[in-house]
Amino acid sequence: MKIVLAGGTGFIGSALVSALLERGDKVVLLTRDLPHAQRRWDGQVDARLWNGRDPGPWAMTVDGADAVINLSGESVAGGRWTPERKLALIKSRVDSTRAVIAAIAAAQERPLVLVNASAVGYYGHVEGESPEEAARGADFLAALCGQWERDARDAEKLDVRVVMTRFGVVLGKGGALAKMLPPFKLGLGGPLGSGRQPFPWIHVDDAVGALLFAVDDAKVTGPVNVTAPDAKTNAEFTQALGNALHRPAFIPVPAFVLKLALGEMSSMLLGGQNAPPRKLLARGYKFRHPSLDGALASLLG
Repeated sequence: MKIVLAGGTGFIGSALVSALLERGDKVVLLTRDLPHAQRRWDGQVDARLWNGRDPGPWAMTVDGADAVINLSGESVAGGRWTPERKLALIKSRVDSTRAVIAAIAAAQERPLVLVNASAVGYYGHVEGESPEEAARGADFLAALCGQWERDARDAEKLDVRVVMTRFGVVLGKGGALAKMLPPFKLGLGGPLGSGRQPFPWIHVDDAVGALLFAVDDAKVTGPVNVTAPDAKTNAEFTQALGNALHRPAFIPVPAFVLKLALGEMSSMLLGGQNAPPRKLLARGYKFRHPSLDGALASLLG
């Protein structure tokens, strides 16, 4: 298959490129850093320069592609959510998605599917489970995901199947877990706030697996929760991480400290979503790491 991938040099994207190449797909990688991508993949991918915003010569690569996967977007954990930062987060997602849709619209032979990233933050912070059909939340992250998904759905008007992968916290050698490890290794880890908030996690292998599954299964459409079936609270996750590292994990970080340090962004840590992967399970996706203990063991040895 020919896969056009936007946002393929980040934590999830790099793992996805390796998986695509391993199964023999042709990968067209849209990137801001062309020399880095060419060095990184040593000619194994067709790397094209893209600023993440505007249409350009890269758009012609969408013509004849089997699938487009769009993972573009600045990290929401990059600092306080000032008005300027919020605008940057929105534009990095909306502009890139609209540019991808424009390229699909211009193609003579359109791809069969667009797989567009999203997040379980779509649901806001609510009690109980949030399956894929649950309503959108009312906070900033929910609004951000909602706009992101609305723009992606424009591809449906072009007779392209659209899948929005609502990621939980992806655990791997990089990403969020890498930032958590230093204090835990020092025995300074612990729950955030009350610790009762849901912690929707998934192993990076299954995040990649879900993306490939969304490409390959023509019956997968719309929003898909990309989370593990082993639902945990923040306190349960921190205890499991401490156990995996053979370190205590009982020092809590009070909610007021996070609010003082991070402002509105603290809501992302003090709230959470119990977003079960119902669509993946219903379509028969087999998780490589369904349990948290097994996932952590695979990552931490």
